[in-house]
Parts: sequence; C-alpha cells; structure tokens
Amino acid sequence: MSATLLDKLWDSHEILQREDGTSLLWVDRHFVHEGSHHAFAKLAQRGESVAHPELTFAITDHYVPTRNRLSLADATIARMIKTLADNATLHGIELIGLNDPRQGIVHVVGPELGLTLPGLLINCGDSHTSTHGAFGALGFGIGATEVAHVLSTQTLWQKKPKSMQLLFEGELAAGVSAKDVALYWIAQLGNGAAAGHAIEYSGQAVTTMSMEARMTLCNLSIEGGARFGLVAPDQTTFEYLHNRTYSPADISAATNDWLHLCSDSDSTFDKKVRFDASSIAPVVTWGISPAQSIAVNDNIPDPDSMEPSTAQATRTALDYMGLTAGQSLEGLEIDQVFLGSCTNGRLEDIRAAASVLKGKRAKIPGLVSPGSTAIKKLAEQEGLDKIFIDAGLNWEESGCSLCVGMNGDSVASGKRCASTTNRNFRGRQGPGARTHLMSPAMVAAAALHGKIVDVRAMSLNAEMRP
Repeated sequence: MSATLLDKLWDSHEILQREDGTSLLWVDRHFVHEGSHHAFAKLAQRGESVAHPELTFAITDHYVPTRNRLSLADATIARMIKTLADNATLHGIELIGLNDPRQGIVHVVGPELGLTLPGLLINCGDSHTSTHGAFGALGFGIGATEVAHVLSTQTLWQKKPKSMQLLFEGELAAGVSAKDVALYWIAQLGNGAAAGHAIEYSGQAVTTMSMEARMTLCNLSIEGGARFGLVAPDQTTFEYLHNRTYSPADISAATNDWLHLCSDSDSTFDKKVRFDASSIAPVVTWGISPAQSIAVNDNIPDPDSMEPSTAQATRTALDYMGLTAGQSLEGLEIDQVFLGSCTNGRLEDIRAAASVLKGKRAKIPGLVSPGSTAIKKLAEQEGLDKIFIDAGLNWEESGCSLCVGMNGDSVASGKRCASTTNRNFRGRQGPGARTHLMSPAMVAAAALHGKIVDVRAMSLNAEMRP
C-alpha cells in the first residue's frame, strides 16, 4: 500500500496500539534542559531511574544568560542549571553544560552534532522540537508528565495526527526567506488551520532550501497549529550530516536506508494546499500571533470587514500593539532589534543579517545571540562579529535569550522589537513588550533605518538569497 512519510515514520516506531487508536512509540532521542527538573523530580518521587541514559542528552539553553556567565547573578537560574547538571550526573546522562564548547539551543545543537538523523523519533519538553522534522524525523514537544514517562520507559503514548501537505511551487525571490514562507502560510490559512495534523513541506521552493532554512520552516509549524513538520531527506540532508560528531560512521550505508523516507507518489494526504512561492514577499507580524502578519508593503487589515470573533481578536491585538487598521508597517519606528533563537540563530541567518549591515551603522540598539557556541565561533572566524559590533549591536553568547525573556534579556514595556524569534505573544519578550517577527535580513534592515523597511529595496548579495 502507498504511504506518506508520516505513515512510514510512525509505523517504524509503533510498539503497540490501544483500542482507542493511541500508539505506544519508541523514542530514539530525548533532549532535556533546565526546565525539565519537574520530570526528574517525578522520577525521584517514584524511586525510578532513567531507562536509557545513552539516548538522553541534557543541554542548558532556556534560562542561561547571554552575558556575565562566570558570575550568575540570579540565584534561581544558577540553581536550575546546577539541578540539571546534578540530574545528569546522577542518571549517567551526557551533559552539554553552560561552559561546554558545544553549548547552545537544544534545537540548534542536536542537528549540528548529528544527534538529529533521518528516521528517528525525537522528543523534548519544548514545543519547537518540531525543528528536527527538517531531517525527515518525527520531532515534537511533550509536557512534563510525558518527559518523565520517556525518561523512565524510553516510550511515549501518542495519537497519530492526520497528514497535511503544503506544496510550494516555483522559486523564492531574492530577499525572501524560509521565515517569510512560514509566516505567509500561517497568515493565509490561520493559526489553527493545521491543528491535529503533521505537515509535510514539499515543492521546488522547499527542495532547493538549505538545511538551515528547512529547520526554520519546520520550527514554525506549530505556530500554525500543527503537531509537527516534516521534510523528506535528500542529498542536501546527507551532505549536511557528513562528518557530524554523532552521524553514522558509514554515511553511505545510512544514506541508502534513508532514501525510502519519502511519501510515495500515489500517497494520499488528509489535507493538501498549494502555494505559488514566487508571489511571497517579506512578511512582518503586526499583532500578537504569528498569523497576524502581512507582506511588508501591505496595510494592516480592518476588523470591521471581518467575522465578529476574528474582529474582536484583531481589535485586541491592535490595542496591545498600539496600531490602527489600515496602517502601513513600512516606516513604523522600531526601538530595538534581536537576532537569534532556535528559529533564526544559525550561521546562515547571521550571515544574511551581516550582509545587510556590513560597513554601516545601526540607528537603534540590538542584541545578537548565536544559536550555539560553535556557531558563534564560526561566525567570529568569518569576521561577522566585527560587522555587528561596528554597527553598534551587542554580540553575545548563545542561548534562548530574548525569545523567552526569562534569562536577563528583555524588552521594556511599550517598546517595539524587530525580532527573528518564533512568537509575538503578548508579553513574550517582557511585560508590555511589542514584538514584530521577521527574517534576519529584515531585522538587520530595521536596525539600519530604525524602522520597518522592505529589504528588497536594498542591495542584495548572495548570502541573502534563499
């Protein structure tokens, strides 16, 4: 029988199925971080140990400061980091700690170390675990109780989602990135359009993307309501995984096994939507949901022309953001910028922003936090750090930073931040903070002008192309 990529991955991990259709799945990789202390506490209460410590990896990222790491001023954060280290030692789990040269955001570190591989099932107590689906892996976030279950059994009870294919035909224009593609489809379909589904991204615009871009696309899947996102592995995937620390020693043999991880040509999806990728422009959020976004050269929608339920949500968002219906985002003044996160903190993202800023001075302050210590080092070897510093932006250590706003980095109440992160929820970057999501190149352009501008109007070089 024909099968989708979702079918093949699910079937290969299903141990058994209950009468209600819920599957018991084997977990190949389990990532934990400082926020996983609740799950370890549950194990301690039950007197249990970690079933397969060799398949669990502890990584500090959410609460770690991007500055002054040698002296942790926040006692709570220091305690959480120590608790993770203590639990890792107790259970024999490999720890990638605060001062480890491999440290970084879990969804950046996993792929760059080769821990993320095609065909695996990967869990983490973080919603953006969907990032790992870019490799043709089942990657999705789980709650504290589920984290404890995986730790103690290496399995997880889960209902199989429905399948949804998003097909992006044609080529992306210069200055348009995977971030724009993600925000575009979410705005077009709505933030609940993919609820209960696993998305498989396909089409020319996707197959020509780099692995970094595919990770951005899958990372944002949950912002459209999806359980997770997938991209079928191909030569781009295999080349990325070559010589990674945890990649298979015989990559050629592994590649032969991975080639079948694709949807059969006659497979059927529960939902299927086609888009013309060439029509996508740089996208910017105006509201308090990734779905509340428009092309940079469009105007904010009018709630009076909407259904009552949508209209009220729009009015609430406009009130919080201090904007009005019909207003253009182009020219809107920005107070600060942020470049980083598991969505857009990779080397490709840093290069794209640096290409806009090179030789210029920003009009507003900003923070650049690479997605991992390794990426920071590579960027410095290329001299990218100097470009940001010369532009007047802060070049800091890796971590979740301003994406979560609970590690010393935040946006003041009422201030606007042009951000490469994944969520613009009310207060996400700090109480009263106003966040506008956009691509790294668009964030850099906003830094230069002190306002939202269309990066396509600026000179583009090769690094900015998708």
